[in-house]
Amino acid sequence: MPDRPVETVRAEKMAAGGDAIAHLADGRVVFVDGALPGEDVRVEVHSDKRDFARARVLDVLTPSHARVQPPCPELARGCGGCAWQHVEPTAQRSLKAEIVADALRRTAKLDAASVVDGGGVPPWAYRTTMRLAVGTDGRVGLRGAASHDVIALDACMVAHPALSALLPAVRVRGAKELTLRVSAATGEVTAMADRPGARITGLPPSALVGAEAVLHEDVLGARLRVSAGSFFQSGPAAAALLVGAVMHAAGERLTIDGPVLDAFGGVGLFAAALPLRDAVIVESSRSACADARVNVPEAEVVCTPFERWTPRPVEWAVVDPARAGLGRDAAAVLAAAGPRRVVLVSCDPVSLARDAVLLAAHGYSLRDSVVLDLFPHTPHVEVVSVFDRA
Repeated sequence: MPDRPVETVRAEKMAAGGDAIAHLADGRVVFVDGALPGEDVRVEVHSDKRDFARARVLDVLTPSHARVQPPCPELARGCGGCAWQHVEPTAQRSLKAEIVADALRRTAKLDAASVVDGGGVPPWAYRTTMRLAVGTDGRVGLRGAASHDVIALDACMVAHPALSALLPAVRVRGAKELTLRVSAATGEVTAMADRPGARITGLPPSALVGAEAVLHEDVLGARLRVSAGSFFQSGPAAAALLVGAVMHAAGERLTIDGPVLDAFGGVGLFAAALPLRDAVIVESSRSACADARVNVPEAEVVCTPFERWTPRPVEWAVVDPARAGLGRDAAAVLAAAGPRRVVLVSCDPVSLARDAVLLAAHGYSLRDSVVLDLFPHTPHVEVVSVFDRA
């Protein structure tokens, strides 16, 4: 195998996805894994395309003030779960805000968009849910960095202590992935394998197994039922921070009588934790719909893909789509419901920028975006944006 090219470059800014952007000597853009803005780094190019390249850091020649020594022993063993442990936590939030602002400039042409750091969850022990890979020996862990290898975990620094304590004991046969969830409020445990009939051992006797298994979590005074097959935030701290940001974004709309749309509403987090008097929850997951009916019995729950929902007039809407964002069809359905304000929760900066373009075509203008760090030590971004109809 020929030697891979090695160059020294200056990292300029961060890209969506977590790599730094630099330029090679021939002028091409190179995405550098492990570099931070302002650093001079020696890199090895491992993917060479006509218009761009990808590289990994060999040596940091001029370290950023934001660079720290990663403390996690599992990361040192090759775990790929926390790609940003080399970045000081406060600096991680600043970088994420810059990534969002850059995406809005480049894709939505919103050069003056207001993008602010809205804070984050504690940097350690915040996760109460983990989707784990299963190794050939039955142990659970996470994939290695840029690898399909499973790094079995003896502990995890970002996991809730009750979840971290389960990792070394659990064994799985007949499945490739296992989702483990614990409740910080009750201590309940659920487990769900990606294949029916899988054998799971090493769980506490009280643990419930399967997609129908449920536990209960508290968020800002609301007790929520969460099925193993339903999506939930990384933990109750993340859920509470997100609810608070949505409440602030809704502003005076919270006190207006009239129906409120909770689109892609999941288990009913927003409808349960916000003071909504007339909520319509639209959600496609059957397990999440069942949870929402328990969590918000007074709400109307429509179990259908949002794109197929028959819109009816609402005063305002909170919309929390998957990573790909709203897309053209969902944006059209949302606009047909006529909310005067849309609070959009985005988990990808580029999809946020695309959705901003789609909403602008329906008469909605972006007022501001608040960036939340719900997954410290990763490049994952969560953004709460306010769009008002003129």
